[in-house]
Amino acid sequence: MAQPVTRVLFVCHANMVRSPLAEGVFRHMVTARGLLDRFAIASAGVSAFEGMPPDTGSVAVAATHGITLTSRSRQLTRVDLYDHEHVLVADRHVQSQIRRLMGGSAFGELAGSGARVRLLATLADPHAEGEALDVADPVRGGPEGYLRVYKQIERACTALLRELAPGK
Repeated sequence: MAQPVTRVLFVCHANMVRSPLAEGVFRHMVTARGLLDRFAIASAGVSAFEGMPPDTGSVAVAATHGITLTSRSRQLTRVDLYDHEHVLVADRHVQSQIRRLMGGSAFGELAGSGARVRLLATLADPHAEGEALDVADPVRGGPEGYLRVYKQIERACTALLRELAPGK
């Protein structure tokens, strides 16, 4: 009997820097453990310009760790919150935008979304507070900033995989 597929979505602002990097890292980890058939992994942005490639800094830091980023940016939709069980968010600002999206409409409250929306950084450090709750945008931080974000995402993805596929 086939294992159920766990649907994971990583979300940042434009879906060009942090969420494609997290998607690539998590996909790489899942593939290395032979579990790709058990996961559907994607990324999106709350303010994405559709079809853009990942940021060159994210591509470069991923490549130094043997990871190829292949996603294209896309806009987060309400449907994503129904289609994914796990939504991992880059920062508190993005999280607040997702909360608004999950809120009611002119037709009343929305029901049925089973998405577990969490800050990605809290997986890397469950005791995080303040700014440590965010995966900072590394665009102005140079290669060191991208490496710092990569390491934080790698810790978070390791914890997520341990949670979603214990003992594997």
